[in-house]
Amino acid sequence: MKEFVHLHLHTEYSLLDGMATIKKVVKRAKELQMPAIAMTDHGNMYGAVQFNDECKKQGVKPIFGTEFYVCDDHLQKGKIKTDDVDGYKDRRHLVLLAKDETGYKTLSLLNAIAFRDGYYYKPRIDLNVLKEHHEGLICLSACIGGDIPQAILRHDDKLADDLVIFFKEVFGDDFYLELQNQGLEEQAYVNASLRALSKKHGVKTVVTNDVHYINKEDAVTQDVLMCVQTGVKIDAPNRMKMPCDEFYLKTYDELAQVFPNDLDALDTTVEIANKCNFSFTYGQYKFPHYIPENGKTPIEFIRDLINEGIKKKYGEETPEIRERIEMELGVIGKQGFIEYYLIVWDYIFNARKMGISVGPGRGSGAGSIVAYLIDITDIDPLKYGLYFERFLNSERVSAPDFDVDFEDSRRQEVIDYVRRKYGENTVAKIVTFGTMAAKNAIKDVGRALNVPYAEMDKITKAIPNKVVKNGKTIEIKRPNILEKVFGFYDDGTDYSVPELVEMYNESPEIKRVVDVAMKLEDAPRQASTHACGVIIGADILDRHMPLSRNGDDITTQYTGVELEHLGFLKMDFLGLRNLSDIKMAIEYVKENHGVDVVFDRNGYDDPKVYELISSGNTTAIFQIESNGFKDFLSRLKPTCLEDIVAAVSLYRPGPMDSIGKFIKSKHNPETIKFAHPLLEPILKQTYGCIVYQEQVMKIVQDLAGYTLGQADNVRRMMGKKQVAAMEKEEVVFIYGKPESVDDNGKVQRAIDGCLKRGVPEDVAKQIWNEMKDFAKYAFNKSHAAAYSLVTYQTAYLKCYYKPEFLTAVLNNRITNIEEITNYVS
Repeated sequence: MKEFVHLHLHTEYSLLDGMATIKKVVKRAKELQMPAIAMTDHGNMYGAVQFNDECKKQGVKPIFGTEFYVCDDHLQKGKIKTDDVDGYKDRRHLVLLAKDETGYKTLSLLNAIAFRDGYYYKPRIDLNVLKEHHEGLICLSACIGGDIPQAILRHDDKLADDLVIFFKEVFGDDFYLELQNQGLEEQAYVNASLRALSKKHGVKTVVTNDVHYINKEDAVTQDVLMCVQTGVKIDAPNRMKMPCDEFYLKTYDELAQVFPNDLDALDTTVEIANKCNFSFTYGQYKFPHYIPENGKTPIEFIRDLINEGIKKKYGEETPEIRERIEMELGVIGKQGFIEYYLIVWDYIFNARKMGISVGPGRGSGAGSIVAYLIDITDIDPLKYGLYFERFLNSERVSAPDFDVDFEDSRRQEVIDYVRRKYGENTVAKIVTFGTMAAKNAIKDVGRALNVPYAEMDKITKAIPNKVVKNGKTIEIKRPNILEKVFGFYDDGTDYSVPELVEMYNESPEIKRVVDVAMKLEDAPRQASTHACGVIIGADILDRHMPLSRNGDDITTQYTGVELEHLGFLKMDFLGLRNLSDIKMAIEYVKENHGVDVVFDRNGYDDPKVYELISSGNTTAIFQIESNGFKDFLSRLKPTCLEDIVAAVSLYRPGPMDSIGKFIKSKHNPETIKFAHPLLEPILKQTYGCIVYQEQVMKIVQDLAGYTLGQADNVRRMMGKKQVAAMEKEEVVFIYGKPESVDDNGKVQRAIDGCLKRGVPEDVAKQIWNEMKDFAKYAFNKSHAAAYSLVTYQTAYLKCYYKPEFLTAVLNNRITNIEEITNYVS
């Protein structure tokens, strides 16, 4: 079979229109031995990173493009013409492909202009914009919805000529006339004219198929998807739909059959593919710079902040403090994150200047003493045994991630400050995608197929979260929930639900709905704005990435995970209402009693506060107000903050099974047994139980000689349940391994192993198995410890200033009758 490349293709990110899903279409292109494949979604590049990664995985060259909407004036937001051929509107199509990095940046800029400046029902550009921004691009004239085909259909030969001349002047030999043939009468007429224009103006033709789905039989499902998009039933007259079932990923031979006299235009696809040579580069950070206002270098500035923090928080410096600081600064500096710390410090510092409450810390960043000393976090990592390596280490390739809580009503003010600091065009919110989850897919498809709601309701109510097979409970998680419960998912586990299988087999109507819904499940349904994610660029964002719009919000087109992968700085600005409760209550206390409540001064060891927590009277206290938690704490009788930290870590599915042992061991310390003496200092504070991820790290460090960086890799391996990797690592844990060099040429330090350190083989295996079982659920102690400060603060206020505290709680929920009822009943 001769080589052919599809250059006009719509993935699932042509939302509720395309269903050539990235993973499947790239796989199919690979099966057909196509050397490359293009992604040209309607008006966006949402799927570009995923597309890049899948193509690299399959060994197919990715070609990045967009099918743009083109209008007469992208700044004009008014009446649209509808009186031309086929309901022609002032919104035509044009396919643009990136040749190289310059082309990708131009493509990104055009996407940003279309959404930011030209959005009117759809993101739009015009020819003047294209004339100004076309570097590194290849232009295809698009389907019959394109400018030139529309002029041909309106018999406007002069306009068609003028457009070809315009595009040729702008793009030169990178402009091509696009031939399509899905058997439509208009296409035959347009193609004849396009061939004539090709000869007249010396512009090559290229064959495409406007791919919207992978296989011919998928046309039925894509038709239903269009009904979901437009909100109409499949039997509605004059509804929007594809005119036939030919818009699939055809082979060279199939296209040659309908283009027997245009074989050169099929070959042109390979010529164009050879011109396109861009893919994403990972591992290069594109963080903004932080320039201290006092003229010092970033490292000098952060050292000054650290020294001030030592005086404020420790009084005197000890060798332990200095050693920890220098260790952290060594890693932070070597990996290039000094300015990252200062960026976070800056917006937290200025939030406090504006009187905005900031949380004590969140996530593994609370394990950093540098963060503690410069007031990014409020919890002492030395006092509570928190590990910096859980956050950042020399063996970890990903960037650190400080998530920060602000009082919920003023979170936007912090984002606005960041915009002013770094520039409006360098800061954007992050896109997120709502998907067609299993039950919604059933309802959407059923509605489109005109199936009674009662039938759909019967199906969705029968879809469980878990099934029991042979006495074993199996959770049913995304993806492919429908395939699992209807018995079509093949991974060696039986998830099927007999009631649903029976419905499917006995009702043709239900079978039809389920067959379509299975193909659409988990597809993106709409783009929206991430609740708290913000991207901060080193310079203007639209020079590096496509932007989108959601209402008044300008957002990225890539998700937070993808942006981090690409090296951009993602920040999460989270709102925590309990911070508003605390702030308001402290203001009431000052007003009523003249008392300044300062937790850093008061400490976190007041016995009366722990008595209140132990009483079970914890309504309105952060994290611990559920009935189950009240019962747990009344049995545990916590006496220190470490007990609260452990309690909030244990009270979750999985670790809950250890609650009984934990309570018994706390009240009967004589019953605690350690499999080996080296475990005692690690597990003593949690009464012999493994509770935290950090404990797993410390065990493999002390018993087997891992560095904490190596130990963090083991922790992640266990948490992700990487069975094959864990089996290999168990051998290393027990028997050790010599120094080695990895695939990147980096020297891997030797690991002693338990035997060399005096731990018997049977004991080592026992400990490994315990860690392996619990690491799946073990919690991040740094996060638990930081959040436990908020728990203590709310408990303290309820203990000593109950009227003021509960008044604050009620006032912060005044519009939510359910919550008000909960607190006053």
